[in-house]
Amino acid sequence: MKKITLKVAAVVASISLLAANGCKKSFLDSDQLSQYSPDNLNNVDALKGVLNALGKAARGEFFGDAAPMLSESIFSDVAVEGTTDKATPAQNLVSLITPDANLNSDDFNKIGWYWTNFFAAVRSANTIISNIDRPTYSSDAQKNEILGAAYFYRAYFYYRLVHEFGDVPLQLKDLSAPKYDFYSTKREVILKKMKEDLEFAQLWVKDGVNKGDVTNGAVNHLLAKIDLALGDFDGAIAASSRVIDGGKYALMKSRFGSTAADLTKNVVWDLHRMDNKAIRANKEALFLVIDRQTLQGRTDLGSQLMRNTVPAWHFANLKIPQGGLQAIVDAVNAEIPLTRMYGRGIGRYRGTYYSTKEIWTDNTDYRHAKGMWMDMTDLVYNNPAIKASKDPAISSLYGKPIQQFTNQNIDKVFTNGSLDTIRHWFGWPHYKVFINSTNPYAEDPNWNPPRGTNTDWYVFRLAETYLLRAEAYIWKGQQAQAMADINAVRGRANAQLLQNAAKVNIGTVLDERARELFWEEARKTELTRIAYIFAQTGIPAYNGKTYSMTNFAQNNFFYDRIIEKNSFYRNKVPTVQGVHYEIAPYHVLWPVPASAQRFNTNGMINQNQGYAGAENNVPPLDKIID
Repeated sequence: MKKITLKVAAVVASISLLAANGCKKSFLDSDQLSQYSPDNLNNVDALKGVLNALGKAARGEFFGDAAPMLSESIFSDVAVEGTTDKATPAQNLVSLITPDANLNSDDFNKIGWYWTNFFAAVRSANTIISNIDRPTYSSDAQKNEILGAAYFYRAYFYYRLVHEFGDVPLQLKDLSAPKYDFYSTKREVILKKMKEDLEFAQLWVKDGVNKGDVTNGAVNHLLAKIDLALGDFDGAIAASSRVIDGGKYALMKSRFGSTAADLTKNVVWDLHRMDNKAIRANKEALFLVIDRQTLQGRTDLGSQLMRNTVPAWHFANLKIPQGGLQAIVDAVNAEIPLTRMYGRGIGRYRGTYYSTKEIWTDNTDYRHAKGMWMDMTDLVYNNPAIKASKDPAISSLYGKPIQQFTNQNIDKVFTNGSLDTIRHWFGWPHYKVFINSTNPYAEDPNWNPPRGTNTDWYVFRLAETYLLRAEAYIWKGQQAQAMADINAVRGRANAQLLQNAAKVNIGTVLDERARELFWEEARKTELTRIAYIFAQTGIPAYNGKTYSMTNFAQNNFFYDRIIEKNSFYRNKVPTVQGVHYEIAPYHVLWPVPASAQRFNTNGMINQNQGYAGAENNVPPLDKIID
């Protein structure tokens, strides 16, 4: 076998996106091949090192400025891109999301990031799988557990890729030479292979492992998702039941961890503290990514969750009701240091009316309680100039809650009237995105004011497993069982329980997912998966429509759901840049980056319908080709 010089830290997919600078070199050139050599993969520790690198690959989606998860969120019903001081972010998706566009930039979107990094991760998993027989193991069980974990990661990244990009190239072996003849493989073929691999993995991967390692619970959770995607609803129920009823995991219903003594909070607050996610007492975590200041290889400059997901409340655009003076300042040494209490947000993730208002139907829900969920009117005027004003009507505002603007004073409160409310005025889940330890104020060694330091994060959590099983029951017409699973999640959150099973539908599950899984679920991926199920089964949706695969790019549940719930896209709301929010049915799938097609000279990676180049498609492979 030809030896290749490879380094674990620099794995690059053979199916990757060209650099944004327009490099002329082929993305399949030999110096971009996987950087492990067979000689370096002849021991167990080396393979485990690759598994650790795969965990880091999964982590990258959640953290950093304009984190990739933002792109998943804004192609959905729960959010839009709120960066309104530029015309380049993904707001008018029709005009900006094209195969040749900049698809990997903080100022545009991170679609290209997913293509590049997820295929790189597939390549890393294949490196383990292709070299699994090289080391000497203490037992077959040890070997199979490592192989099962590699199968899990490959299945995880392919599950995501086929619901982001549709039919994509299937690569099951590591490569030792450049490859220029990739063809797209049908989504269903890929998913069936991933299901087969996960069925092996669930026999060997254990629970009770180190936090951050693949667990049996995570394997079955992912298997449930893939079963749903394949229309195997009984399989999804069985896989999720193995997690829910297996005795290893449980919804956290009692106070626990470092914040249990804080009587102003509740168990949901405990569940999402950075120092509680990975402790042994937490029985709800199925799959975690680990990211801490003290760890080598941590996310550079921290999570930045308190930047991405919090409104730009401190901008000078927001004034007092009388106009003139800035309402809030972000000085860390302010008498009322709001920036340390909540983070210096810039409003990239702008929640919709649906996700910030409409779904919150009762006042008992822990997830929307005072101190857990923040509204702008929970903040206070802290600008020292307000306190120093000689006008009593102004000075009396200092330290008092921000007043809700009215139609009469909106042009005084905001520099650009209602257009500024997009970025500067919305609610957010403080309990999720306040990244600190047990201190009352955020401590961020990377930023001052704080943006959110490094933190562990949930990828899979038992609450979602309940909602996956509920969804499977709904597809089978078993609404009573579905309602019971949804109520398990709602009951833990102290929300009012659903009472009428006849009213439970896929929309009910999506609503609960939006309440429970902020910045955990890949919302676009899940909406696309559900859209495929409706189109492939012909099951009527709650909106009265039925769908078909014959015109999937033009008529699908994904688009109809977004238009129903996301008023920004529905009303084509303008920004201060004159950009109008807009989405199209074909955005159910993202465009394959043109660069990935350009250098695939001897094959054909199909382009998705609705994008330039789709007219050149050939039938995708309907079987696995060695």
